[in-house]
Amino acid sequence: MGAGSPHLIGWSGDEVADSVLAVIDADTAVIEISVWGGWDRRLSAQSRMMLDKCLAEHPAGVIVDLHHLRDPHAVSAPLWLTVCARGAAMEPPVSVAVCVPARAPLARRLRHLGARDWLVLYATVSQARAVLAGRRPLPGRMHLALPPDPAAAVQARRLVTEACAGWGLDHLRERARLVISELVVNAAEHAGTDIEVFVSSRGAGAAAAVHLAVYDGEAALPRVRAPVAGPLGPSLSDRGLGLRIVSAAASSWGALPAHGGKLVWAIVRSRPEEAP
Repeated sequence: MGAGSPHLIGWSGDEVADSVLAVIDADTAVIEISVWGGWDRRLSAQSRMMLDKCLAEHPAGVIVDLHHLRDPHAVSAPLWLTVCARGAAMEPPVSVAVCVPARAPLARRLRHLGARDWLVLYATVSQARAVLAGRRPLPGRMHLALPPDPAAAVQARRLVTEACAGWGLDHLRERARLVISELVVNAAEHAGTDIEVFVSSRGAGAAAAVHLAVYDGEAALPRVRAPVAGPLGPSLSDRGLGLRIVSAAASSWGALPAHGGKLVWAIVRSRPEEAP
């Protein structure tokens, strides 16, 4: 899987001067997006792709830092209004905070368009962090710290079992257990650092889902590799099948750079054949 894969989030350009960067805080589940460079079609496409990827992760919040964006005619304003509306429509809602200098043309246009009703503007990133950090944590969010040992997947599976039972999501239990096991084993084998597991409930009723996230201290994002067959031919124990299993069992998955490492996430939703 190359750097352009829809599952991976990171630099979308080759240089900081014309790029979009997203990084997640594993503790708060807040993603910070920084946009650098002059606003044109290329940067617009990069920004839209990055926002789509970040919202797919269903974070607790999104901070969009536009201090390094050059947009003298404020033509990017509709995009920031749209991402706010999309975040508000999610279940649970995703808070979006846009950081832009108060006297910038973009800030003036957003205020003129009624952004106060759709989008919260902040003059600095630190202000946005303080506000989002003060919000209540995601409902039904469970956390577990594990050593860098593949055997720790047993504890992660136990946590998922307890979470699904408590949230009435037993019909998602087996797939969620499979996914968390693969993510933990992958982190233990390839990162070799302490691991943190986050399990959250998302949505309600037929739209209910389990959100799984595993943080480790290795910055390199995961790559789907071709499986290496064993001496007796292909089998479920072959190397390279971990993320393929995650992709098959989860409704969606991805990876985000995080402070001091990375966060690999997956969402397990109900399928037609599964009865809540």
